[in-house]
Amino acid sequence: MRASCKLSLQEEQDGGTMDDIAQRCIDIIARSKGIPADSIKLDSTFDSLNIDSLDKINISFEVEEAFNIEIPDEALGTIKTVGDMVNGVNQLRQNHPSSALTS
Repeated sequence: MRASCKLSLQEEQDGGTMDDIAQRCIDIIARSKGIPADSIKLDSTFDSLNIDSLDKINISFEVEEAFNIEIPDEALGTIKTVGDMVNGVNQLRQNHPSSALTS
């Protein structure tokens, strides 16, 4: 990946940087819960954001669609913070980078 601060379209299609992944996850959570994105931090817990199990499932579906990944059901229960979600998305993207280009 280039050292440039600005992402190219190709880099965004490939999943982008961790900052890009984090911002996209935060945006999805903010829309889902109707709260300002700037109030959500990586160390925000789902409990502190009033995200219940149904919310978590709905958010995971949106994240899967946004990043063209599949979050394993067993992994869903281990996600406790926004940072956990971002790290999980990043790990899934690294394990399956070619999925970024399929539609």
